[in-house]
Amino acid sequence: MKMKSKEAAKFIQEKLKVEPSVGLILGSGLGILADEIENPTVISYEDVPHFPVSTVSGHKGQLVIGQLEGRQVIAMQGRFHYYEGYDMKQVTFPVRVMKDIGVETLFVTNAAGGINESFEAGNLMLITDHINNMGDNPLTGPNEEDFGPRFPDMSEAYDRALINHAEQSADRLGLTIRKGVYVGNSGPAYETAAEVRMLRILGGDAVGMSTVPEVTVANHAGIRVLGISCISNMAAGILDQPLTHDEVIETTSRVREDFLGFVKELLRTLPA
Repeated sequence: MKMKSKEAAKFIQEKLKVEPSVGLILGSGLGILADEIENPTVISYEDVPHFPVSTVSGHKGQLVIGQLEGRQVIAMQGRFHYYEGYDMKQVTFPVRVMKDIGVETLFVTNAAGGINESFEAGNLMLITDHINNMGDNPLTGPNEEDFGPRFPDMSEAYDRALINHAEQSADRLGLTIRKGVYVGNSGPAYETAAEVRMLRILGGDAVGMSTVPEVTVANHAGIRVLGISCISNMAAGILDQPLTHDEVIETTSRVREDFLGFVKELLRTLPA
């Protein structure tokens, strides 16, 4: 894996004039942030050695590298999911590549279903912790010693200083922000109402089908993480209506300006 990630990183670096220090993983309907990047270098996933290809609607499937609010960033405009048939090492491969490129801070975003009944569709939630309910772990198998330890600490999977910074940024913008625990399920089927009740008892506030693998690998590699969920719908059994991916895209489009303004403020004021 280390050899493959270095080959991919070398391919990307040869196309760049600067080294990005901040990575952005943009979830369903949130890839619009990458369109804001200045002087962009755009690289299709299919052109990068060993990269998977995103197959989900709302995911463009390309890297966008350039400057955003004074920061050199590399953005994934679309991510990979376990439910697409990729294994965990493929899902998290881009995080390994980011580490090899020099990324030190990672913003991970997603669209998620609200479990906490005080939430509403359209809320933005800072992820304070997560529950891996996916039945797999990207660190299973031989340890990548060059990246991190065999048994990485996950007690602060989401960097507390970054969470505090995000709360202060939201206050400056007058933006109401939620905080909570994200549950990662394998998908692709949405949860049943009974499963949602179970996840609430376990301490979950939002549920989705991504994020947990990438954050696990980022922690293993010593990359600090900030997680942001867009609550795109309330999970099954809370409202009397069916769940659809179209609703996810519709909601993320509705909160576009809040999301863009929030992440740009985070970057603009990010401590060195």
